[in-house]
Amino acid sequence: MANDKETYALIYSRLAIQELSRLDTFWQGEMLAAIEGKLLVTPEIFGKPLRRSLAGCRTLRVGDYRVVFKIEKRTIKILAVLHRSKDYKGIDKRI
Repeated sequence: MANDKETYALIYSRLAIQELSRLDTFWQGEMLAAIEGKLLVTPEIFGKPLRRSLAGCRTLRVGDYRVVFKIEKRTIKILAVLHRSKDYKGIDKRI
């Protein structure tokens, strides 16, 4: 029987790391807490599915920011960390 609390492995894209590092300390902490607290255990529940060119990806809202990620088996790939005013153009190239 599978453990209900199985966690996922996290992989950050190089560009997501850069985007995260550009945020101020408060938002970096909020992002990491949301990613580790929500996505590592139940990403399907907390992540909203995206459509069209980003079908298969999901987004997690953290305040005014969005974390774009993809679930692959037991791995969460963090593709982007964006302010909500930014559009999702170019993220499909990171998949």
